[in-house]
Amino acid sequence: MTSFNLQLVPANVFAICDRLRGAGKRAWIVGGCVRDSLLGKAVADWDVATDALPKDLMTIFPRAIPTGIQHGTVTLAVRDPKDAVVHHYEITTLRGESTYSDGRRPDAVHFVDDIARDLSRRDFTINAMAVDPSSGAIIDPFGGQADLAKQVVRAVGIAFDRFSEDGLRVLRAARFSATLDFDLDPETFAAIEPTLDTFRKVSAERVREEWVKTMKANRPSRAFEIMRKSGILAITCPELLEGVGCEQNKHHSLDVWNHGMACMDACVGDPVLRVAALLHDVGKPRTRAYSDKVQDFTFYGHDKLGAEIALPIVTRLRFSNDECNRIVALVRHHLFHYDAWSDAAVRRWIRRVGKERIVDLYALNEADLRGKGTVFKEADLAALTLLKAHVDKTLAEGAALSTRDLAVDGNVLMKELGLSPGRIIGQILDALLELVTVDPSLNEREALLEHAREILQGRV
Repeated sequence: MTSFNLQLVPANVFAICDRLRGAGKRAWIVGGCVRDSLLGKAVADWDVATDALPKDLMTIFPRAIPTGIQHGTVTLAVRDPKDAVVHHYEITTLRGESTYSDGRRPDAVHFVDDIARDLSRRDFTINAMAVDPSSGAIIDPFGGQADLAKQVVRAVGIAFDRFSEDGLRVLRAARFSATLDFDLDPETFAAIEPTLDTFRKVSAERVREEWVKTMKANRPSRAFEIMRKSGILAITCPELLEGVGCEQNKHHSLDVWNHGMACMDACVGDPVLRVAALLHDVGKPRTRAYSDKVQDFTFYGHDKLGAEIALPIVTRLRFSNDECNRIVALVRHHLFHYDAWSDAAVRRWIRRVGKERIVDLYALNEADLRGKGTVFKEADLAALTLLKAHVDKTLAEGAALSTRDLAVDGNVLMKELGLSPGRIIGQILDALLELVTVDPSLNEREALLEHAREILQGRV
């Protein structure tokens, strides 16, 4: 790789570089956009580096947003006339950096005029390349192109120094190995464990962000294996390590850890769903017991305990309340096997898991089955196919699946039965819902009121 295909560069980026040159400054296209372009991947963000000082940037681009002006970074919002979409471009002054006492950001920066010096502060060689927008020449002082060709993630310079500066870089190393499907350079990997004290300074929000980005890889397990072997996971999620070497039973050929990895990889979908897949069996090691009756290990109640373990994990990693609720619910309800359930049983299952979780649970169940290892057979999916059909039929029938679907509500009960607001209203509605679950034809006003009177009188 000796030259860059400038036809890949958006017109807005050229316009930014031309404007800088028009002001007597130099400009380069830098970072991940160069890496992804050379790999033939779609580029999400285009960044520009320049020798223009921050005060000059605000003069050249008076509408720029001073997002990190103290570190020489401004953001330019440009509306694309073709699609009316606003694109954001970061423009950063070439810089060197001092020490990182907080393990995340430099205590101070000093501005330089040499692109190679600027690239030397970056994390990995594949991210430490720049392109001259006028010629397409690639500036690659640390062998990024060679590492792209070898499919290796390698730190710039001395890995221990890079990781000691910014604790997040060890997690980024794991993430890039997964998202790019690259190997992690052995010397770079070896530098992770000695620098974990710096990693401990990284905020939970940053860890969560890296987890979410990792879950977009084809095989996020590559990153989590690096996290496990390097000691990262012992800091962020030690509960998962309990599954390492935890043998299962005849229904699985993998231990709990490797099953979790396989399930996560197989659970194609959004990142939060994959986090649920990662955690779905976190309760197994603590519920594992040998049964003389079945002559095998059992894991009774691991779904319930798993939900209890998962909640503090996702909470401390700063997932949103909605994300926490979703993950915990999926862990709690992931364990099911359809075996010609009755119509009432299907309705109860839908009520228990919630209609909004059904599609997620389908995906998680299939991934769970595929993650069993060599014992999995495609025929194992037959029960899930039958459940989907039964659920579709049930939903199409419009049966009551919550108290909101009943032909009476709390106001009707209070008026017709002379009741005051209180817990009894909810208790009666729950009892009516169970009656309707068994026999949907009872969901009529008068029939429900009659049953409500019986319930109130304690006869049912």
